[in-house]
Amino acid sequence: MLQIKRNFMIRKLYLSFFLCFSTLIFSQNYWQQAVDYKMSVKVDVKNFTYVGKQQLTYTNNSPDVLNKVFYHLYFNAFQPGSEMAVRVKNAKDKNKRFDIDLDSLKPHQMGYLKVSDLKQDGKKIKSSLSETILEVQLASPLYPGDSTLLTLNFEGKVPDLVRRAGKNSSEGVKFSMAQWYPKMAEYDYEGWNAEPYLGREFHGVWGDFDVKLTIDKEYTVAASGYLQNPDEVGHGYSENEGKSKKKKLTWHFIAPRVHDFTWSADPEYIHDTYAGPNGVKLHFFYKNNPEFNDRWKRLQPKTAALMQFYNQTIGEYPYKQYTVAQGGDGGMEYAMITLITGERSFGSLVGVTAHELAHSWFQHVLATNEMKYEWMDEGFTTYISTLAEDKILDQNNEFPLMSSYGNYIYLAQSGKEQPQQTNANRYDYNLAYEISAYSKGAVFLAQLGYVIGADKLAQTLKSYYEEFKFKHPVPNDFRRVAERISGIQLRWYLTDWTQTTNTIDYAIKSIKEKRKDAVVTLERIGSMPMPLDVLVNFKDGSSSMYYIPIPLMRGEKDNPYEIEWIKLKDWAWAYPEFEFIIDRPVEDISEVVIDPSYYMADIDRENNYFKNKD
Repeated sequence: MLQIKRNFMIRKLYLSFFLCFSTLIFSQNYWQQAVDYKMSVKVDVKNFTYVGKQQLTYTNNSPDVLNKVFYHLYFNAFQPGSEMAVRVKNAKDKNKRFDIDLDSLKPHQMGYLKVSDLKQDGKKIKSSLSETILEVQLASPLYPGDSTLLTLNFEGKVPDLVRRAGKNSSEGVKFSMAQWYPKMAEYDYEGWNAEPYLGREFHGVWGDFDVKLTIDKEYTVAASGYLQNPDEVGHGYSENEGKSKKKKLTWHFIAPRVHDFTWSADPEYIHDTYAGPNGVKLHFFYKNNPEFNDRWKRLQPKTAALMQFYNQTIGEYPYKQYTVAQGGDGGMEYAMITLITGERSFGSLVGVTAHELAHSWFQHVLATNEMKYEWMDEGFTTYISTLAEDKILDQNNEFPLMSSYGNYIYLAQSGKEQPQQTNANRYDYNLAYEISAYSKGAVFLAQLGYVIGADKLAQTLKSYYEEFKFKHPVPNDFRRVAERISGIQLRWYLTDWTQTTNTIDYAIKSIKEKRKDAVVTLERIGSMPMPLDVLVNFKDGSSSMYYIPIPLMRGEKDNPYEIEWIKLKDWAWAYPEFEFIIDRPVEDISEVVIDPSYYMADIDRENNYFKNKD
C-alpha cells in the first residue's frame, strides 16, 4: 500500500512538471503583435464627419521581417457598388440585419474613411487602397523584436446606420461609432489577416489606446476605456457637470490591453452607474424615453448578477469598467462596451445584455479570429449566456439550450449547411451562417459535456480562460485543454463537428430474445461517431444505463447518472452495427432510449426509442 501511494505521488509530481513544462514551451513558441494607439479626433455633429491624427507604435513580435502593413478602413464599405453592397444583394437569402439597400444610399447617407500624410518614423511612405483595405509599403523593414512609429491623418464620414455603426439609429441615437478609425490588421502565424469588410466579423491586434475626442458640449459620450478627465466633462462621470464655457468638450479615454476602441454619443443620453462585482463600475447610457426608462433601471442589478455568473463559471472580468449603451442595430460586443437597441421588453433587454456581456470573455479577452472561428466566440457566448439568462431571470428551463439544438438540426437537414470552418464571408446563406456560428457553436460545447462529462466541461472552460486570456486562441487550443482536463482524446470530435457536415444519427435496430436474454442491436446511420448512453427501464421500476465508448476517445467519462452504470466494449466507427446483451428477457423491459439526456445532437430521435408493448 505504501509503495502504491509512493508511485502515485511520483506520477502526480511528474504530471505537474509536465504541465508546467508544456505551458513554458507554449509561452516560448506563442507570439502576437502589439499596438499602441494615440488618437486625437474632432467631430462635426452637424455634418456627421470627423478628422483625426493617429500615432501608432507597432511592435513586431513575430519571427518574420515585415516590409508592409495593412489597415482596415471599414467605413468605406458603406457605399453603393462596394463589395459589401454586392454581397448583400447577391446573397441567396436576405440578410435581416441590412434594412437598407446599400446601392440605394444617397451621398448624405454614405460613409467613408480617408487616410493621408502616412509616415514611418517621420519618413513618408506609399500606400494603395482597395476599398476597405489600405496596403502600406514600409520605408524601412521592421525586424523581429523591433518597434516603429506609424503616423497618419484621417477623415471620416459617418454612414447611415445600416449595420452596427453609423448615425441616427432607428431609436434616435446620433452616433454609434464602431470600427471608425484606421485599424491595423492582425499579423499572426498564418500571415496577414487583411480580409475586406462584408458586414460580418472583425479581428484586431492587442494593445493600448489613448483617445482624445472633441465633440459639442451637449453630447454625452460612452466609450471603451477609462475617462481621464471626469471633472472636466461631467455628464454623469462626475458630480461636477463641467465648468468649461467652451462650446465643445474634449473627452480623454485610456483603454489598456484591448483590441478595439468604440464610442457612442447622444445629447439625450441618461447616464447611470451601478456597482458591479469585484469593484467593477457599470455604466448605462440610454435615451430619455419614459416607456423604457424603468426597464433600463431594472437592467442594472441584472447586469451585475450576469457579470458575477460569468466570473464564477469562466473567470474574473479583468477590467474595472463595463458599459451598456443604447445604439447600433440589435447588439454588438466591443472592448469594455456593448451597443444595443434599447426599446425592448425587459426580458429581451436582459437577454441581449447577457449575450453581449458574455462576449467580454469570449472575444474581448479570448480573442479568436472571428473571420475563421466565429463559432468559437458566438457559439461559446450563446452557450454561457443562455445558461446565465436562465438563472438570472429564474426561467428554470429543464433544457435551456433546446432552441440551439433545434436550430442546428434544422440546418443539418436543410441541405444548406457548410462546415463551421468556412470563412465567415463565404457562407452561401445568411441563415446558415447564423445557425452555424451561434447554435451549432453552442451545441459544440453542450455536447462536449455529454462526451467528457459536465463537470469536466466546467473545468475546461475555466482552464481555457486562464491559459489563453489576452491571446488569440484557435480551436485546437481549446481541444487540448479539454483533453488534458478529461483524459479523453478529442481530435475526432473537433474534426467531424467543425470541419465537415457529418451528422449524428444512431438507431435502435432491433431487440430480440435469445436464451431468455434480450439482445439489443444498435445501428449507426450518420457519419459522425459518438459514444452512447443507452437507458434501459424495466417494468419492475429499476433502470440501468449502458455506456458505449468509442476507441477514438482512448478513455471514458465518469457516470453522470444516479443509476446502475454498465460499461460495454468500445464501438469502432467502421462497424455500422453494435450488439449487446441485457441479462433479462425482453418481456421485463419497459423501454430503451439512446441518449436520455438529449445532449447528443442526433438529427433523428424518432429511432432512438423503443417501447415494449404490454
